[in-house]
Amino acid sequence: MDFILPILNSLPGAAAQGLIWGIVAIGVHMTYRVLDIADLSIDGSIATGGAVCVMLIRAGANPWVAMLCAFLAGAAAGLITGLLHTKCGIPAILAGILTQLALYSVNLRILAAKSNQAISVDRYGLVVSQRYVHNVDLSNPLPLLVIIVAILIAVLYWFLGTERGCSLRATGANRNMAKAQGINTNSNIVLGLVISNGMVAFAGALLSQYQGSADVNMGRGAIVIGLAALTIGEVFFNKIFRNYALRLMGIVFGAVIYYIVLQIVLQFGLNTNDLKLFTAVVVAIFLMIPYLKGKWPKRAGKEARSA
Repeated sequence: MDFILPILNSLPGAAAQGLIWGIVAIGVHMTYRVLDIADLSIDGSIATGGAVCVMLIRAGANPWVAMLCAFLAGAAAGLITGLLHTKCGIPAILAGILTQLALYSVNLRILAAKSNQAISVDRYGLVVSQRYVHNVDLSNPLPLLVIIVAILIAVLYWFLGTERGCSLRATGANRNMAKAQGINTNSNIVLGLVISNGMVAFAGALLSQYQGSADVNMGRGAIVIGLAALTIGEVFFNKIFRNYALRLMGIVFGAVIYYIVLQIVLQFGLNTNDLKLFTAVVVAIFLMIPYLKGKWPKRAGKEARSA
């Protein structure tokens, strides 16, 4: 019981963080799966979203307006990455690294040259707060986070079903074929990066309110956590869910599973300094699973023929 009770007590917080990071994972899905581009700028844009949101709330802005501004700030970061890639001929991964590097200085300026800015739920009307995660009333952030995630998935599902969304998916599936069909692939790449980084920055705005502060380093390793949630969701739920919207929900479930497993592992005494190592190992394992599954039938077939 001494082991189980702390885990049960940590589950609401793990679920809340998983829902927030699930939005990040969907943003990673937009570039990594839909566009087939490795975008590393999200490590900077999540901190940009958090910084913009916190500073606007501290200045007296409505939290929802601050979150919208955070989305636009992240979209601007994605636009820069997209233009560096499509207009300047810089490889996508390097363009993302350059944007991420530049955003560190930008985020410091947004945070008034401080590495951390705090917002207390006692002084500001925050949308979500970690303090109320165990409450059994409307102040609990979990119901609102579920609604926000559901709305984002519904909007993204609708958009990817439109003509522009289909052309964006075609760009990621086969860029040369899309060009041959008269699709402007460069504009689609830029649009995908704008949407992805905007969603990540929006998640950063939620995360900064949830934890009560924005930090210039809060996005460090975000791409790895996003990939962890993405791969866990795909491995567990892609065979179960056929509908695309449900698969997006599966990615969010992947983020929740990741944070629940993380809490369980912490109860076993994992040093918090090793969290990044643990995340990298989790991502590596779940990325290997589809590859090994594909190899296993071939190996079994060879053994059967040789017998």
